[in-house]
Amino acid sequence: MAGQVIHFPDTLRSWPWPRHLNPHFAVCKNESKTWLETFEAFSPKAQKAFNLCDFNLLAALVYPDLRKDGCRVGCDLMNLFFLIDEHFDRVDTHGARSRANIMMDALRNPHIARRDGEWVGGEVTRQFWLNAMRISTPTFQCRFIDEFQIYLDSMVQKAQDRTEDHNRSIDEYLKVRRVTIGVKAAVIVNEIEMNIPEAVIQNEHIATLIAAATDMILIANDVYSYNVEQARGDDRHNLVAIVMRTENLNLVDTLDWISSLHDKLVQKFMDAFHQVPHYNDPVLNRQVAKFADGLGNWVRGCDSWCFESERYFGKRGREVQAIRSVDLLPKLS
Repeated sequence: MAGQVIHFPDTLRSWPWPRHLNPHFAVCKNESKTWLETFEAFSPKAQKAFNLCDFNLLAALVYPDLRKDGCRVGCDLMNLFFLIDEHFDRVDTHGARSRANIMMDALRNPHIARRDGEWVGGEVTRQFWLNAMRISTPTFQCRFIDEFQIYLDSMVQKAQDRTEDHNRSIDEYLKVRRVTIGVKAAVIVNEIEMNIPEAVIQNEHIATLIAAATDMILIANDVYSYNVEQARGDDRHNLVAIVMRTENLNLVDTLDWISSLHDKLVQKFMDAFHQVPHYNDPVLNRQVAKFADGLGNWVRGCDSWCFESERYFGKRGREVQAIRSVDLLPKLS
């Protein structure tokens, strides 16, 4: 595929949610960045690369309507997610399980000091959660802990796939990726000050919104990250590479296949959005509407961040977003 150009489909060409940045972005970014750097979780070189990805920007784009304290929690969570992503990639199945257990213990026992010499993720998680607890409802806290456990379990599964050199089918991959992307745990931050009952969240139309948004977000992430991942030989956990392999398609046809899947998800999301139930309780009704709207923001915000940060396209992100194409990178030797 030397010399080939990747043409990105304009998957959000009819998406009704515009890009919207949280007004507290600058303050929250500075606070969260400073907080994370105190842990020295990365080497100076790795920390610099981490900062260029600007995960605080991601938070400000996907949580545009949260108040300042909520935006800060969102920034801390995005930084925590990607700390997990980087650190779990360095260990085997046993190491990933050990780290997952440390983090869940910190979540469930945030007022207990962590042990000396423990992996740094435990203390990062503990401090993140103590700050989140200040402004969050018990409903949010219970739901977040449950979803974060599911997310960490999937990260252990991802480590096991890598350790055992296991290749998944499209359906198998999507089942795991829907959890490793962390969307279900992350979107809950939209309801950090809400009390939406579990039965409401499980409503078929709201569940469909969450499922469709999750798939659209993982598609955007996998499509835009494919180039750098294939170049470094790390595309096993990427939808583009899996569709190419399992469907025996070239890159152009693969992106057409994925674009068609995304179009169906857009329609599925919009159909469900217009069927979200209304409730007699005006407070609950307002919260449900805000939560549903937040899911639409999440899809747009994640797509925008892929181009506005330097994670996938360096300093050319805005240009790539405009022309929707990039040269395929050569394999790193």
